[in-house]
Amino acid sequence: MLKSKAHHFSALALTACVLVSSMSVLWSSDTFAFSTDRGKALYTLCSSCHGQNGEGNQAIGAPAINGQPEWYLTTQLVKFREGIRAGHPRDLYGHKMRPMARTLSDEDIKLISQLIAAKPHPEQKETVEGSVVKGEAQFQVCVACHGPKGEGNQALSAPPLAGGSDWYYIRQLKNFKAKYRGGNPAKDLAGSQMQGISNALDEQGMLNVVSYINTLKPSQSTKSH
Repeated sequence: MLKSKAHHFSALALTACVLVSSMSVLWSSDTFAFSTDRGKALYTLCSSCHGQNGEGNQAIGAPAINGQPEWYLTTQLVKFREGIRAGHPRDLYGHKMRPMARTLSDEDIKLISQLIAAKPHPEQKETVEGSVVKGEAQFQVCVACHGPKGEGNQALSAPPLAGGSDWYYIRQLKNFKAKYRGGNPAKDLAGSQMQGISNALDEQGMLNVVSYINTLKPSQSTKSH
C-alpha cells in the first residue's frame, strides 16, 4: 500500500515538473517573440528618419546609425532621453531626437541598440572636401582615443569613426566647439573632452580631418566593439 502511494506521488511530482518546464518554455518563447516584435517596431520608428538600412538622411540631419556599437548607441539614447544631450537650445537637430528618446524604457533602448549594432554598416557618400594629407597629420591627436584606424575604444567612451556620415562629423565638431554638445562636464564628461580637440580646429581643419576619416574603412572588429 505504502509502495503504491509512493509511486503515485512520484508520478504526480514528475507530471508537475513537466508542466512547469513546458510553461517556462512557452513563457520564454512568448517573451522572445515579444522582444523581437518590439525591436522591429522600434527600428521602424528609427528608420523613418535614419533610413530603412540605417544609411542616414542628410536632408533632415539624420546620420547613419547601422553598425554602431551597442554600448555607444545605448549611451547616446540615454543621454538624449535624460536631456544630457540636446539640452542646449541651439542644438536644433539634437532636439529632434529627444521626443522619441523620452518614450523609450531601458529595455527598449537595450533592444534597439542590439538590433542596430547587429546590422552591417551602410555605404556612405563622401560630401566633405578637404586635404587628406593635412587631415592625416591633424588626426594623430584623435588616435589616442579613437584609435589609428578610427575603430573606437569603449574604455575611453570613444566611438568608432570609420564608416560614419562625414557631414554629421562636421556638425558635431562645430557643436562641441560651440559647447552645444558636451558643455557640462559634470553630466557629459566624454562629450566635454571633445571641446579641446574641436577648439584647435578651424573650419578648414575640420574638413581636412573628416576627409581623412573618409579614407578609413570600418572593419569587422570595428563593428563588434
